[in-house]
Amino acid sequence: SLQNTTDRYIKLDFELLRIELREFESLVNQLHLSFNSSSPMIESLSLFPPQIQNMTSTVNLLESYDKRNLELIRRSFAELQEKLEECQREQDTLSVITPCFFLSSGNCNHKGILSISKPKVVQINGDLSSSYVYGCWGKDSKPDPGYESMYFYGGSSSTIYGRYYQLYSDYEKLILRSYFKRYSLGNDKGNNYIVHGNAMYYQAYSPLRMGKVNLTSLQLEYRVITEASERFSYSFINDQFLDFAADEKGLWVIYASEQSNGKLIVGKINENFLDIEERHTTSVYKVHATNAFMACGVLYVTRSVDLTTDEIFYPECGKISS
Repeated sequence: SLQNTTDRYIKLDFELLRIELREFESLVNQLHLSFNSSSPMIESLSLFPPQIQNMTSTVNLLESYDKRNLELIRRSFAELQEKLEECQREQDTLSVITPCFFLSSGNCNHKGILSISKPKVVQINGDLSSSYVYGCWGKDSKPDPGYESMYFYGGSSSTIYGRYYQLYSDYEKLILRSYFKRYSLGNDKGNNYIVHGNAMYYQAYSPLRMGKVNLTSLQLEYRVITEASERFSYSFINDQFLDFAADEKGLWVIYASEQSNGKLIVGKINENFLDIEERHTTSVYKVHATNAFMACGVLYVTRSVDLTTDEIFYPECGKISS
C-alpha cells in the first residue's frame, strides 16, 4: 500500500541520517587531528562529539515516536554541518592563504612603481563587525629582532573615538584572532596609523599632535607640529590630518598647513626625538587626494576615479629623499 511504501522510505531516511552522522563524526576526528594542539579551533571542535551523540539519540527517538519529525532532525543536522564547514574554511584559510603579499623591503634600483595588484581579501575584520570600516592592520615596517612575524590590528566604527589594538605573534594567530597583547590609546583620532621600530605612530588630538606608543612598555610620547592644520583632510574622509608612512628611507608624516594653502607637506621623522628633521611642500592640494604613501623616498598620491576605484595620479617629481 501507499502507506507501507511511505513508511519504508521514512525508515530508509532515518538510516541514512545515522550513516551521515557516523561520517560526520569521522570527519570531525580527522579535522581535530589536522589542527595543532594549541590552536583555538580545538576548543570549537570539542563541542561537536556531544552534539553528534545527542542527534543520534534524537534520530532514534523520533523514528520510534513520530516519523513526521524527520524534517526537524534534518534541519538540526544542516545547522551542525554548517558549523563544521566553517571550521574547515578556517583550516583551508591557514593552509592556502599565506602572507605572500607582505614582501621584504627590496632595493630601490628601479624606476618606480610599475603596477599594483588587486587587493587580496584575507577575512572579515578581527571584530567580526561589518560596521567596523575604519582602522588599521599590518606588520612592523622596521621590526625588532624576534618580532619579524608580528602583526597588529585595530578596528572601529568611527574615526573620532579611541579603539583597542591587538598584537599577534604571527599570521596564523592573526587569522585565528588570538592576540598576545591588547591596549587602548584613548586619545587617537583619524584613520592613520603605522607600526615602525616596535612603536605605533598615530594622530593624537586635544591638541592635534603626533603620538608614539612603545609596544613593549606602552609608554607614550607626543610632539606637536605647530603648522599642521585641522582644516585639511583627505577627500571622502574626516579627521585625517596627520598621515604616517614608512619606506626604505625612513619614517614620514604627511599633512597640510595654512602656510602651504592646503597643499601636502611631507616631513621626515627623527624616530629618536619624535621630531621632523626635514620638510618638503608639494603641489597637490590635500582635499583632492584620497591617500598618500611613500616608496623608496618617493611620495605617491591617490585620487578617486569612481565609487570603487582609486588611481595614483601624482608621484612627486624628484625624490623626497635620496
